[in-house]
Amino acid sequence: MSYIPLSGLSLRDIEYVVAVDDLRNFSRAAERCGVSQGGLSEQVRKLESLLGVVLFERSRRHVTVTPDGARLIAMGRDVLAAARAMIEAARVRTGPLEGLVRMGVIATLGPYYVPDLLPLLRGAYPQLKLQLTDSLTDTMLRMLRHDELDVVFAALPVGGDGFECAPLFREPFLAAFPAGHPLAQRRTLAMPDLRGPDLLLLEDGHCLRDQALTLCGMPPQRDQPRLATSLEMLWHMIGAGEGYSLIPRLALRHRAAWEGLITVTALPSAYRTIGLVWRTSDPRGPAFSEFARFLRDNPPEGCTPVDTVSSAPAPRD
Repeated sequence: MSYIPLSGLSLRDIEYVVAVDDLRNFSRAAERCGVSQGGLSEQVRKLESLLGVVLFERSRRHVTVTPDGARLIAMGRDVLAAARAMIEAARVRTGPLEGLVRMGVIATLGPYYVPDLLPLLRGAYPQLKLQLTDSLTDTMLRMLRHDELDVVFAALPVGGDGFECAPLFREPFLAAFPAGHPLAQRRTLAMPDLRGPDLLLLEDGHCLRDQALTLCGMPPQRDQPRLATSLEMLWHMIGAGEGYSLIPRLALRHRAAWEGLITVTALPSAYRTIGLVWRTSDPRGPAFSEFARFLRDNPPEGCTPVDTVSSAPAPRD
């Protein structure tokens, strides 16, 4: 086997092929990397020549990764992650968290938690610069694992190895009914009372869907009920009289316009635990732990801080 000098292999070239793999388009990959399409294409061809492997199958309409390409690009992602970890290790401080932090927040929490969180962080962490993303839990954990995010706010527990988790606060669930619904007239309400065909849920992929089914004691796979694509859509469906559902406490803020259309009822011992998640290998772990302690000491209104920190979460249902 011929010797290939490492001097011919650059991190920038690996970034190029990872971008093409992510976007499956040379033009958009070049835009993301800040280079011309011709320059990026040429470097990818040089890397393929150096490795002696065709990484991408190209056509006028499609870019497809080859089997050899998929295997080598996965290794390239690990190389980039290790390089970034080395840079962060050189920058790590024993004091407060600072610099750029790529933060993910689950979609059912972000719009209701982040607006009050940002002013709090500006006062306590003046050197912190945030890049925010909101999406489904599995998507953001995948991004976290691939070093595309640094921390994620998620409902615990989360599954998978290599993650450190710090519980922050318990967010209560409340039941939201169309005005005049029979269940809304009850003086007391228990979770089993919510089982029924009128229960509305978020579509598959939202952790809130699984949490609602678990709390109601219902199996995870059902032909019914009707589904909503987002928490906002769920709220509109309830207001239109389509059914009822569980709504996280923070999502009920600033809902005065719906007064008279929706009845909200408290539920005993119904809540989800929101936590901060990061990679165990991240050298900023101590700073993230301190950050989690700060967040736990400053829970949002209506939520209860969690007293203990768990570094070994159970797999998610």
